[in-house]
Order: sequence, then C-alpha cells, then structure tokens
Amino acid sequence: MEFTSNNLTFVIVTFNSREVIYDCLNSLPKDFNKLIVENSSDEELKKELEQNYVNTKVILSTNIGMGAGNNIGIASSKTKFVYVLNPDVKFSKDTFGLLNDAISRLNDFAIISPISDNPKFPNYKEETNIPYMKMTSVDKGPKIISIEKEQQEQKSAELIRVKEIDGFSMILNKDYFTDNIFFDEKFFMYLENVDLCLRAMENNGKMFIVKNSKINHLGGKAVDDKYNDEIELSRNWHWMWSKFYFNKKHRGIFVSTLLGLNSLLTNLLKYSMYTLIFNKKKNIYKMRMLGIFNALMGRNSWFRPKLN
Repeated sequence: MEFTSNNLTFVIVTFNSREVIYDCLNSLPKDFNKLIVENSSDEELKKELEQNYVNTKVILSTNIGMGAGNNIGIASSKTKFVYVLNPDVKFSKDTFGLLNDAISRLNDFAIISPISDNPKFPNYKEETNIPYMKMTSVDKGPKIISIEKEQQEQKSAELIRVKEIDGFSMILNKDYFTDNIFFDEKFFMYLENVDLCLRAMENNGKMFIVKNSKINHLGGKAVDDKYNDEIELSRNWHWMWSKFYFNKKHRGIFVSTLLGLNSLLTNLLKYSMYTLIFNKKKNIYKMRMLGIFNALMGRNSWFRPKLN
C-alpha cells in the first residue's frame, strides 16, 4: 500500500485562518489534490489560494463547524483515502516519505496519522490491550509482538496501534464508514474525532500512529490571533455542550444528565467565586454553564463567536 495523488486527497477546513494556511500548504506534497472548505466565506482567500497553488480547490461555506466542513470536503473527494488536516499543521521534509514507507508494509487500516512532534501533547491515545506492531521486511509482513516484549522494544516500533487519534491530523479509509457517514455534524467542535474513532472500531477498523513520521501542530492557531478572546469563549461553550452530547450518545441519558448537572453546579460555584473577586475568568465559567445548560435543555450547538 502507498499513498499517491490518485488515491489520497487533502481536506482542510479554514475559518479566518489566513495567518497559518499558507505555511500548511507550502509544506504539503504539491502533486496531491487539496480541497479547502473555507467556513468564513472569504472570497478573496479563495481567489488567492486557487491562483497560487496547483491542485487546490476552495469551497466557500458558512461557519458550520469542523466536522460538517470536513464532511463537505470528504464528499467532494474522489479518492479512497482522505487526509483531514487542520490549517495550523505543517509537514517536515520527510513526513510524507516516512508515512508512505510505514504503510507500504501495512495491509489495511481505518485511520492513520503521523505523530505530533511535541511529546508533551501526543495526538493519540494508546490501546493498552492491543499489541504493538513492529514492522519487518516487506515479504515477511508485520510481526505481532507481545505487550511485555514490546515494552522493551518500543523505541524501535514504527507503528503504534491506538484507540483514538486527534482530529487535526487523520487519514481516513472511506471504506470503513458505512453509508458515507463520517463526522457527526451535531458536534460543532470537540469530540467529533473521538466519536469517529469509536465508530471506526465498531466496524473492526484498526487505527495507527506512525512514530517516525512527524508533524508540527501549532495548537489553537487555526484562527487568527486577533480573535483569541472570542474564540476562547466559544471553545468553552462548545466543550461543555460536546461533552454532554458525547456522553448521551455513547453512555445514555441517565449518565449524561448526572454528569451534566454535576458540571453545571461546579461551574456555577467557580463563576460565583470569580465574580466576587472581580476576576475576568468568570466569563469562561459563564460560557461553560451556558454550554452545559443548553445541552441539558436539548438544544443544538447553536453558539457562534462574534468575529468582525
């Protein structure tokens, strides 16, 4: 198996991402198709990107969220594999070559990604009860090694079997998603990638991280810095809403309601404390309260940041 321009398309959702999208595109292999879903409907950015980058198409959209934006790009792709990528991610010179080298010895997968170059913020969660895969020669194929032995040989493993991969870098095998259902669009932001990984595992899909193929993720820089304060409020609203919806979807209404009420009370206490001492952190906890309250009331993830 190998990624080529005939079987892989890059999908990048942007939203006021002018400061980072150029560095991202400049780091990607030029002969691969890129579909950019521009969620702030920036016609000038569309014109610039399509004029300056070959094999690049920009689809204008409203602020519908990362998951829904990714779905537009995936639906527009004509390849078996789609690389969902955030605009604040950059490749190194050898990222793609090492990625292809690893998958050339892999028979199948549902989701795979290079590894984040910042070990303090890993872009995956490991599945502790699944053996690692240490790659051998092409003709011998992958060799399954016991967890105990692999713990000693972990540094030499090229592929790690994982249970979850962060959404800023995910290569999807579309065959593992029935009825072409990819990201749950009820999530505006947060946990849509975890939901996707769970559904991939339900379809017996395997997920891997390539340890020697590295990417740089700026983290929280997908939107221009001038909008930081408003985006931070939006993040806190949606984090709480998404946690409730995720728990409701995967753990049931009783557990999600119990956890939601506990979270509502906790954030109310913090909001009250910061209000009494005139600390602006109160706004964060206010947004968290509103997010969980709207989720408990059965409302959708309607909140949007005010960006002028």
